[in-house]
Amino acid sequence: MNSTRGQVGIQMLLTAEQEAQQIVSAARNLKLTRLKQAKDEAEKDVADYRSKLESEYQKKLSETSGNSGSTVKRLEEETEIKIQKLKESASKVQPDIVGMIMKHITAVKN
Repeated sequence: MNSTRGQVGIQMLLTAEQEAQQIVSAARNLKLTRLKQAKDEAEKDVADYRSKLESEYQKKLSETSGNSGSTVKRLEEETEIKIQKLKESASKVQPDIVGMIMKHITAVKN
C-alpha cells in the first residue's frame, strides 16, 4: 500500500510539475507577445513623430524659401526704383556739368 501510495504521490508531483511548466511557458509566451506589441507600438510612434517633424521641417523650409524669393523680388524692385531716381537726377544736372567741363576745357590760363 505504501508503494502504491508513493507512486501516486510521484505521479501527482510529475503532473503538477508538467502543469507548472505549461503555466510558466504560457506566461513566457504572453510576455514575449506583449513585448513584441510594445515594440511595434513604439516603432509606430517613432515613425509618426519622425513624419510629423519632417512635415514641419518641410513647411518651414518652404516658408523660408518663399520669403527669400519675395525678399529678392522686393529688393530688385527697390533697386530699380533707386536706379531710375539716380538717372532722373543725373539727367537734370547733366547740362550744368557739361557746361562746367566745357568752360574748364576752353578756358585759357594766363
